[in-house]
Amino acid sequence: MEYALFLGCTAPIRAKNYEATARKVCEKLGIGVVDVPDFACCGFPLKNASAEAAFLIAARNLAAAEERGVDVMTLCSSCAATLAEVNREIRSSRTVMDRTNLALADVGRHYRGTIEVKHFAKVLWEDVGLEAIRGKVAVDLSPLTVAAHPGCHYLKPSDVHNHFDDVEDPRTLDEIIHTTGAATVPYEDKKLCCGGAVLGFEESTALAMAKQKLDVVKGTGADALISICPFCSVMYEDNQGKIEEAYDVEYGLPVLYLPQLLGLALGVPEKELWFKMNRVRPTDMLAKIATE
Repeated sequence: MEYALFLGCTAPIRAKNYEATARKVCEKLGIGVVDVPDFACCGFPLKNASAEAAFLIAARNLAAAEERGVDVMTLCSSCAATLAEVNREIRSSRTVMDRTNLALADVGRHYRGTIEVKHFAKVLWEDVGLEAIRGKVAVDLSPLTVAAHPGCHYLKPSDVHNHFDDVEDPRTLDEIIHTTGAATVPYEDKKLCCGGAVLGFEESTALAMAKQKLDVVKGTGADALISICPFCSVMYEDNQGKIEEAYDVEYGLPVLYLPQLLGLALGVPEKELWFKMNRVRPTDMLAKIATE
């Protein structure tokens, strides 16, 4: 299997450890990764300012992947939802497709609607499969207990993602984690948004939303919070110190990307999982397992 890896905007700047470890996990699991230099922003940040511009930016990315003859795999949940939603809209109507291609012609592109868009975790769930992952596990992570954070756009809009998970009782991320031997904790506010969507114009509200989940997860005693979206990690990890200072609390809660955890289980050396880039180092967590 082969995918065009769509990095989006946040991962290459603020989540290089996510990209690096996702590539390692793909290598271990036999997922071919194609880099498409013409990829740009997915369009999501522009949607409220200009829905048309956002739509065409996404369509251009889809056309660039189609030229390579490969489906798209994203690391960002918002990118996955944006690209998949535009893809569905284009394919739903000949009128929309013709109008889109008329605009794309100005930049020398054309889209026929032949590709699919999936989040990295959805590729693991649907295309690799739990048993295949479990069969590659080299290090038992059963000493660990973590909290899974699915976030919003990994699951929604649910029809865009073909209802592959239950938005009211999400389980796919937990079950992927379970292939490593690690346990996941059930916790209140699991479906809560990270607050990132309002960070740019109402920081206090965004930080309060992130604090709510950090309070709950810290209270479970989990070794780490597992994220699959770079901006969710910005809220829970990059802003963790700011929240601690604003509210006079202390968490020290590691926030790991899913492929960092999977990489440990698949036998990737710790130094190649870029824990040194994590704002909150998972020192205590790593001490519970033998990876070398």
